[in-house]
Amino acid sequence: MYDKERGLYIAHCDEGDLAINGKMANRHGLIAGATGTGKTVTLQVMAETFCQAGVPCFMADMKGDLSGIAKAGAMSGFIEKRKGEFGIDNPQFEGCPVRFYDVFGEQGHPIRATISQMGPQLLSRLLGLNETQDGVLNIVFRIADERGLLILDLKDLRSTLDYVSKHAKEYTTKYGNISTATVGAIQRSLLQLENQGANQFFGEPSFDIHDLLQTEGGKGVMSVLAADRLMMQPKLYSTFLLWLVSELYTTLPEVGDQELPRLVFFFDEAHMLFEDTSKALVDKIEQVIRLIRSKGVGIYFISQLPTDIPDNILGQLGNRVQHALRAYTPRDQKAVKVAAETFRANPAFKTEEAITTLETGEALVSLLDEKGAPGIVQRAKILFPLSQIGALTDSERRDIISRSAIGHKYDQTVDRESAYEILMAEAENAVQEAESKVPKAESEKPKAASGKKGGLLSKVMKAALTAVTATIGTVVGTAASNAISGKKTKSKTSAGQKIVKNTTSAATRTITRELTRDILGNLIK
Repeated sequence: MYDKERGLYIAHCDEGDLAINGKMANRHGLIAGATGTGKTVTLQVMAETFCQAGVPCFMADMKGDLSGIAKAGAMSGFIEKRKGEFGIDNPQFEGCPVRFYDVFGEQGHPIRATISQMGPQLLSRLLGLNETQDGVLNIVFRIADERGLLILDLKDLRSTLDYVSKHAKEYTTKYGNISTATVGAIQRSLLQLENQGANQFFGEPSFDIHDLLQTEGGKGVMSVLAADRLMMQPKLYSTFLLWLVSELYTTLPEVGDQELPRLVFFFDEAHMLFEDTSKALVDKIEQVIRLIRSKGVGIYFISQLPTDIPDNILGQLGNRVQHALRAYTPRDQKAVKVAAETFRANPAFKTEEAITTLETGEALVSLLDEKGAPGIVQRAKILFPLSQIGALTDSERRDIISRSAIGHKYDQTVDRESAYEILMAEAENAVQEAESKVPKAESEKPKAASGKKGGLLSKVMKAALTAVTATIGTVVGTAASNAISGKKTKSKTSAGQKIVKNTTSAATRTITRELTRDILGNLIK
């Protein structure tokens, strides 16, 4: 909870209240502990404390539990028992102003980014590309910039890849080899990403970072990302969060240290950010985290073990809450030892032993003082939240979404002219131009062929008719001559048979001659 006397009050120990120093809240932090030890409730307590102080927060809701921060809590046996320890006689239960987001647009307003905003480096990580494929992807982005092609969604990127592949020879001298096999491998990776639902994330309207910095009635707005489905695609989840932090860093102006931060960002399941991540990208994450505090943004990582965070980044996390760890295996024992070594020792107890004996809701807490130095670690009990612990019902969530002030900005997809439309139009124009040049040359060939066939057939038919006419004339002439001389024919049948036989033979000989003459003539040509 927050008030002027106690400040950002989050826990209580034997020494008194433990509160985050507002000026040091942008120096980042860590919430760690084994499953079921109270990390999510600690996150909720910290978030609503910032909210009451007027500081907006962004958090990923992995199981739906954090949605309850939108609704006022209620008295329970646990709270009744603990409220005296915290010096809160009459807790004022209240919810926080909340906006729900969902990359897939199912449990909140869609959050979208364009391919160009994501950039080749993050996109390469998302696609799992090797060094060669990453190089080709960078070439594609460069060519798109030179040609003024907007790459907004996956179909834009696909069409641009296809264009570059077909015109590879034009760009090889300038940028290096662009093989069809490499482009094909990138296309297959895009297909896999599309099957995971990423096509719903890439597009417009793109998300406006300033919507994370809103307040309502003096309270900071809680931006809750539904991540239960998103976390099943670890690379998409982590790359999305990295993009969001990068956008904050590049967009927000320098403000230095303030009485309170402008925004607090909670990274749940933080280990996903660093799995299968190149050193170059880890270095970039480290740089952003180190410098983003000057933008007034605090980043808090939530993970099971401190060792999930690279040492260079872990060293920048000044405000720490460590819940219980289990030391069942040699690996667990080593993790406990490492966690204990990250705290400033307290002579009242052994940190390494305390970590394994903490109860649910208890934690080892070390916060930065006014000078930025880490305080002595204290064994403390985390304050109970004033908002509901647990998820909202589906109807309660839908009601909040329907009343949101930003629904009109993001709920409808926009598909403006970009690389896909431009390249498709160019391809159609090329086809039409080719067709307009072809007809004269091409149309004459069929007619010529038809003329040749017609000439040959005409000759054959003419030869056959000549042969038949000549034969019939011979037969008729012979019959007339016999009649004048008084000779008799044997019979009508024998005369007809002779006519047919003579006609067929003559016609066959004539047709054969004509065909042979024409065929030989064509071969000679």
